[in-house]
Amino acid sequence: MSNIFKETQIPQQKHYDSLTFPTVLSPSVPSPSLSLFIDAIKAHKPFLESLLHKTGAVLFRGFPVNTASDFNDVVEAFGYEELAYTLGVAPRTHVVGRVYTANEAPIDQNIPFHHEMNRLPVFPSKVFFFCEVEPESGGETPVALSHVVYNKIKEKYPDFVKRLEDPGLLYTRILGDENDPSSPIGRGWKSSFSTQDKREAEQRAAKLMTRLEWLEHGGVTAITGPLPAIKYDESRDRKIWFNSLGMAASSTGKGNDPLIKITFEDGRPLPVDILSDVLKMVEDESVAFPWQKGGGSWRGAVSWPCLLAAATGPVDGGG
Repeated sequence: MSNIFKETQIPQQKHYDSLTFPTVLSPSVPSPSLSLFIDAIKAHKPFLESLLHKTGAVLFRGFPVNTASDFNDVVEAFGYEELAYTLGVAPRTHVVGRVYTANEAPIDQNIPFHHEMNRLPVFPSKVFFFCEVEPESGGETPVALSHVVYNKIKEKYPDFVKRLEDPGLLYTRILGDENDPSSPIGRGWKSSFSTQDKREAEQRAAKLMTRLEWLEHGGVTAITGPLPAIKYDESRDRKIWFNSLGMAASSTGKGNDPLIKITFEDGRPLPVDILSDVLKMVEDESVAFPWQKGGGSWRGAVSWPCLLAAATGPVDGGG
């Protein structure tokens, strides 16, 4: 099958030497069918994976993906193993196949920069997003290149980065019994561990380097770590920024959700001035493009408002 993908441009892309981020692909033929798109993915999967490996994210524009079911068929065409959503923080609803809502918090809630399920021993290497309902305004899903972020932060704060790398960070979360739809990180413990039995939840948490402390009036405190906030991307031979430090912004007084606390491994708080500057540096390196109905992207980051599907494997390092 001939390659129907052609590389195009959008104004929001960033340029790093010879690298353009993200890669944008559009159809090279007029009005391709969904079946043609799916067949092309299967036929040219190595080509598509090489683009993802090189640039970190691929945005598909102009392809006929109109429903969640269409999106599921596209994801299935890549043939990746699915990763269960265990101990993720966002309340999500299953839609169809391996497709879920990305986050069900109110639309005025900000989703901080983070790497999907970064607190777990096994995390997705690739995350797919799809826009079914185009937002009237806002709603972008910003992404950034993790190795670029790491290099810039390390250059300015080498001692801080060294401590993030070893021994790392301690994550403390308050989980209610049930999901809290008012919070972007309001997933309850019953949903997180797929059980209503506390002992079984404890056993499943232990396998994820997490201990549970049950609260007197309901809910539980989940303590994970310490975990390195920097990882090594073997396939690209470079270190990457890989953490949820954006969620620690509440300690800077910006009013983020108080259900999560991120500290150094000994419980000491993160330096507010450095944290604020680091989060600004991530923001400065990010790319935010407007969603279009039927649009999709393929990378290693997560945000709102779109549908998503995830797959397993070593971290991609692109998002």
